[in-house]
Amino acid sequence: MATLGLSEQEKQAVADFRRDVVDPSQTALILVDFWAEWCGPCKQLSPIIEKIADEYADKGVKLVKINVDENGFIASQFRVQSIPTVYAVFQGQPIADLSKARTEAQYRQMLDQLLAQLPIESEASRAAEDLAPLIAMGEETLATGDHERALSIFRQLSDMAPDNAQVVGGQIRALAALGREDEAEALLGALPTDLAKDPAIERARAAIALARAAVPAAHLAPLQSRVAANPDDHEARFELAGALMAAGDRDGAADALLEIIRQDRDWEDSKARNQLLQLFEVVGLEDPWVSAQRRRLSAILFG
Repeated sequence: MATLGLSEQEKQAVADFRRDVVDPSQTALILVDFWAEWCGPCKQLSPIIEKIADEYADKGVKLVKINVDENGFIASQFRVQSIPTVYAVFQGQPIADLSKARTEAQYRQMLDQLLAQLPIESEASRAAEDLAPLIAMGEETLATGDHERALSIFRQLSDMAPDNAQVVGGQIRALAALGREDEAEALLGALPTDLAKDPAIERARAAIALARAAVPAAHLAPLQSRVAANPDDHEARFELAGALMAAGDRDGAADALLEIIRQDRDWEDSKARNQLLQLFEVVGLEDPWVSAQRRRLSAILFG
C-alpha cells in the first residue's frame, strides 16, 4: 500500500497492517477478519474463527482481527462492503475470500485446500522434515526383515509424533510381520476416524489381513511337494504363496500367485489376484518391486 498523500492516521494504519499482516504473510497464512462491535454475525463468528486459528496455528495459520470502525482505511483498501468479511492473505496478497464459511467444518475444508497448495513454513512442516529420515530408517529396517528393531524404532517415533499416520502405520505393519496381529488390530482400532482413513493406515490394514492369511513357514516344504505333484492344485499353490510370504520370500509369493492367475484368473472369485494386490499395498505402491510385478500382472491379464 502506498502512503503518499495519506493522513498520519492512515499512514499508521498502513504501518500496522504491514507489521501484523503483510510481513508475517511471507511465510504464514494470515486470516484477516473484518468486524465491528455492533455486528451480531461478527460476534457469532468470532469464537469459531478464533478456535480454528488456534487449531491450525502449528500449520502456519494466524488470525488478525481488524475493526472496520477503527480501521476504515484498511477496510476500504480491501473493498469490504459487509461484515463479517474474512480474507486469507499470503505473501501480502489476498488469495481467498472465506467470508461464506460459517462453521468449523467449512473453515477446515477451505484451509486444508489452501495449505495443500502453499509453501507455508510452520511448526508442523518443520517437524515433518525432521521426522522424515527417521521414518525412512524404520521403513528400511522393516524391509530388511529386522521386524523387532523396526517395531522399536516406530514405537520411539510414536512418542515423538503419536498422530503421524506413517509412524503408526509402520508400527502396525511391524507387529503384523512379527505375527502379533491381535496387538496390531488393537492399535488400529484405537485410531481416531480421520487418521484411520489415511493411506498409510490402509497399507497397515492390508498388512494385518495378509499376516492373518499367511501359512506358517514350516509348511513350506510339504506345500512345495504338493504343487510339484499337481501343478493344477491352485489351493496348494495359494497356500504356498502364504508360506513364502511368511518366510519373507515375496518374489516366490508373487510368482505363485501370478501362476494361479495365469492358469485361472477368476479362480475363487479372483482370490489370487486380490491377494497379490494386497501384497502390493503392503510393500508400497510406489516401490520399484511393485511396479515390476504390476507389469507382469498386466502382461498376463492383457497379453
